[in-house]
Amino acid sequence: MAIVEAIRPTTDALMKTSAPKKPANLGQILRWLLLFAGGIAMIMPIAYMISTSLKWPHEVYNVNLIPREPTLENYTYVLEDGRFYMWFWNSIIIATITTVSNIFFDSLVGYTLCKFRFPGRYIIFIAILSTLMIPTEMLVIPWYLMSQQFGWLDTHWGIMFPGLMTAFGTFLMKQFFETVPDDFIEAARIDGLNELQIWWTVAMPLVKPALAALAIFVFLGNWTAFIWPLIVTNSTEMYTLPVGLSTFGDEADVAWELIMTGAAISTIPTLVVFLIFQRYIIQGVVMAGLKG
Repeated sequence: MAIVEAIRPTTDALMKTSAPKKPANLGQILRWLLLFAGGIAMIMPIAYMISTSLKWPHEVYNVNLIPREPTLENYTYVLEDGRFYMWFWNSIIIATITTVSNIFFDSLVGYTLCKFRFPGRYIIFIAILSTLMIPTEMLVIPWYLMSQQFGWLDTHWGIMFPGLMTAFGTFLMKQFFETVPDDFIEAARIDGLNELQIWWTVAMPLVKPALAALAIFVFLGNWTAFIWPLIVTNSTEMYTLPVGLSTFGDEADVAWELIMTGAAISTIPTLVVFLIFQRYIIQGVVMAGLKG
């Protein structure tokens, strides 16, 4: 009997472990179906883009997702076109410089508005936020007149200057700097660091997830921008990739297979940027969970 009593807890534990799991309820099934449908809706445009890039011109308007006669001729044509590399390089320059500028200026302004106490800072913050309510289309004419007056038309600077600093980035960084304890700032001041050193060596490392998110948003926004680069540029040498790809074709027809091919290739830098910065976002989520 003693042996039976001794092994009974182990037997009970094994029975509990091997017990079948409860079946998913209706709510869980609906949630999984909704997530699956959302995933399909997000993937389909990408799948259609890749599918179209592998089709011959006569097959473009065919609704079949899998090409009947797949070909790599479109990729060969696009990569052998010297203009593509020129447009690609323009987009790289503009998106990279704008991203670095936003990380620097937006974080600096956000830190100032968050950690400094001075008269009118709330008014300044509200004024910055109010610009988010102005549609971009309303700003195009002032931007163009400004570019014309300063001689920035058809230049990299003319394309970049509207996005070198953003209200959204300033708001994002200010909100994240709110999570940095003031005790850290005061301790750094007691140690003799100046304000720029405190911002760079103390505050910035603590908001890496926000910096990563801002970098991704800004890079993608400038990489895919179309309206403003189209308006401010006159020569094909200054076109960015979205504007340049739109020129494929002629007045009678649009070469969708070439546009989709260029679009498929142009997704590579965005994937690289995401892979570089995603670990910082994941780090931030993990740290937030540990703090909670």
